Amino acid sequence: MQVADRMIADRMGRLGTESAFDVLARARALEAQGRDIIHLEIGEPDFDTPANIVEAGAEALRRGFTHYGPALGLPDLREAVAEYVSRTRGIEVDRAQVCVSPGGKPIMFWAITALCQEGDEIICPNPSYPIYESMANFVGATVVPLPILEERDFRFDPADLRARLTPRTKLVVLNSPANPTGGFLDKIDFEAIADVLRDHHCLILSDEIYSRMLYGGEHYSIIAEPGMRDRTILLDGFSKTYAMTGWRLGYGVFPRDLIPHIDRLAVNSVSCTASFTQVAGMEALRGPQDAVDAMVAEFKQRRDLIVAGLNAIPGVSCRVPHGAFYVFPNVSNLGLKSKALADRLLDEGGVAVLPGTAFGAHGEGYIRLSYANSQENIRKALDRIGALARQLAA
Repeated sequence: MQVADRMIADRMGRLGTESAFDVLARARALEAQGRDIIHLEIGEPDFDTPANIVEAGAEALRRGFTHYGPALGLPDLREAVAEYVSRTRGIEVDRAQVCVSPGGKPIMFWAITALCQEGDEIICPNPSYPIYESMANFVGATVVPLPILEERDFRFDPADLRARLTPRTKLVVLNSPANPTGGFLDKIDFEAIADVLRDHHCLILSDEIYSRMLYGGEHYSIIAEPGMRDRTILLDGFSKTYAMTGWRLGYGVFPRDLIPHIDRLAVNSVSCTASFTQVAGMEALRGPQDAVDAMVAEFKQRRDLIVAGLNAIPGVSCRVPHGAFYVFPNVSNLGLKSKALADRLLDEGGVAVLPGTAFGAHGEGYIRLSYANSQENIRKALDRIGALARQLAA
């Protein structure tokens, strides 16, 4: 028997998707037809997981780390995460505050599910990672967009945040370094944000998954601001920093009184995170970091290449991103909506990118390109983008 649409729960209609995977599927279909496609759509490092981490995971399998573990994570990894976060954020974190998860998304899912419901408001940056808004809609909360402004170097104005706070605001989402813009909030920014939030009773979800993907300056977290530690959920993980996307390993640092609720959500949804991947995570945090440094150095070269190339294309302007591995060029002068331009780049130019509107309404006029690809392919992509831009201008 087929499941009729009327059998599907209403809340499923509120659940969005991550269009990078949709574009990837379209690009793969074109490749299957013999087309040459350059992939700049997917947010995944094109590096292999460092060998010492792979060996730690393989050795863990040989040692029998193939069974269930605690829902919140292996104690040794939770301890390693607590040590790492304490050292890098300049605060004291106890392992009892740490929850290990199969990737970073469950931390978003569990935090929003535990905290928010109909009648609540969630302030989300816009444009931003689409799962924030998707999950907020899923639980019935109201999304309040917070514009991320190109003229502010892809940061938001704290006054805009203040204007959007109401007694119904349950959660404020922050993301730095940011997807899709590569924007970066520094200590001065977070001081201003904390001043705005200090008189409100909302919590903060601080997505710091790109915390090691910086090309200058030092990462700073809202959790280090006075009065913010017990109100902040910090999300980080291994996928981007250690090229471990397929290992599915992330973590959250929660206020202590939230942990029992997150524990129950983990038990009810995933039971636990794979034990051998957690052993690999311990090696990632405590082992050599030279592979991370080399990857970030290569990303910086690619960033400089793609920014210069985009700015040389008539009708395109691109700010220099400070972190992550994305550029978010302004393409409004090319005369097409973002989605139409992205479609033509894929169908005619063989370059897979994402429209800015995949990240929210304020992304109109932009496209997102991931430079997690070789410099050779980036040069080819720039040639193809330039050719289409010249065709549009003719």
